[in-house]
Amino acid sequence: MQTLESLFTHFLRDIYYAEKKVLRTLPKMARKASSDDLRDAFEHHQGETEEQIENLHKAFDVLGLRARGVTCEAIDGILEEGEEIMEEAKDPQALDAGMIAAAQAVEHYEITRYGTMVSWAKTLGYDEVAKLLQANLDQEYNADKTLTSLAEEKLNQKAAA
Repeated sequence: MQTLESLFTHFLRDIYYAEKKVLRTLPKMARKASSDDLRDAFEHHQGETEEQIENLHKAFDVLGLRARGVTCEAIDGILEEGEEIMEEAKDPQALDAGMIAAAQAVEHYEITRYGTMVSWAKTLGYDEVAKLLQANLDQEYNADKTLTSLAEEKLNQKAAA
């Protein structure tokens, strides 16, 4: 990772790994959600995550690279924390609030990665790749806003009751 291009390739493989791990986790989170709105949000984002992985495949193709991930210890740690919440929370409302927090940690990680990668792609002249990554970034921002809205408008209050 001695050049911006090699850093970019590493980050692309990192986020690819992360998205594939998230895709495997979202169905479990949807099943555990007691709130229909939260379940719907997780299921909706599962579809978006599938689109994001497809966009990453396209980015790899444009760059002439094989689509493969590299272990992302950050996402592994965030998802492990979410697993702990799902295993330990006994109250359904507290579980929903905890899963929102865990999901937002994932979204924030992805937002930082995609934001950096969009900037680097533009700098490197990878305009088509930048557009694909920007589409993913936009979806991550929207997912985060949805989770914030669910938490602040109803689920946090239910958990506190």
